Amino acid sequence: MADVITYREAVAEGIAREMRRDASVVCLGEDIGEAGGVFKTTAGLLKEFGRERVWDTPISEQAIVGAAMGAAMTGMRPVAEIMFSDFLACCWDYLANEIPKVRYMTGGQVTVPLVVRTANGGGLGFGAQHSQATENWALTVPGLKIAAPSTPADVIGMMAAAIRSDDPVVFFEHKGLLASKGAPPPPDHVVELGHAAIVREGADVTLVALASMVPVALKAAERLDQEDIGVEVVDLRSLVPLDMATVLASLGRTSRLVTVEENPYQGGWGATLVSVVADEGFTLLDAPVRRVAAECVPLPFADVLEEQVIPTVDKVVAAVRSLAAY
Repeated sequence: MADVITYREAVAEGIAREMRRDASVVCLGEDIGEAGGVFKTTAGLLKEFGRERVWDTPISEQAIVGAAMGAAMTGMRPVAEIMFSDFLACCWDYLANEIPKVRYMTGGQVTVPLVVRTANGGGLGFGAQHSQATENWALTVPGLKIAAPSTPADVIGMMAAAIRSDDPVVFFEHKGLLASKGAPPPPDHVVELGHAAIVREGADVTLVALASMVPVALKAAERLDQEDIGVEVVDLRSLVPLDMATVLASLGRTSRLVTVEENPYQGGWGATLVSVVADEGFTLLDAPVRRVAAECVPLPFADVLEEQVIPTVDKVVAAVRSLAAY
């Protein structure tokens, strides 16, 4: 394998590794075969595995996720693609009301080991219906695991864990990260869901981020380093399971917390994380908690307006700076 791999290539590589390892893994979705996916995240899969295991579907999210559910209940491990995460709304009954409840309602007799992959998030000027970060939608549904990697190596490692999971996983691939590059992981790389990563150490403020907000957090930390503010950056990597132990341990070192999320402020994952901190880590805090999140408005199409809505490096720097001076 090459010295570097793009996030986009890592998606296809992560799926391919699991398809080679386990014959019960199949892929289905719109334009994932000949076209290699609208974002080229399934390039090469049809050529290697053929039509028996890579299925192009009609334009029906309900059909895709419904078929995946049936396949998963009867012995396969389907990887279903919903082209944009906004379109999870089109198959929400299956995703929220059927898939996560089967194992519970059958007393464990039937599992639904499937992955729903989807292109998530904004920053690319795709407009209000194709730019949302929707992790917080899935977070409201008990029974779903939620993965949102920020690096190519994590894409591959978390894809392995997701496909091997006996519970359903919603796997968010950030559109803004697809062209980003990183070192490829070793052949048997698995990143278990529920393990956050400390991607930068610092003594003054803990900054917790997810997916595309991780590079934003790292850039903010670099800038703040010049002001002698040491920022520890935690990449959550997954929301369910949620690794609060790593967050609380970091907070024990820094005593200050900022979350940065692309979800809207109203109902974003940061609110859940902060509530756990208030409950279990209140005595660790030396300052109020700050949440940097998207505004509660539909995402504008124009770049200059979208920047006003989504968290930026400048917004994160300002929040951390104010907290460090508290």
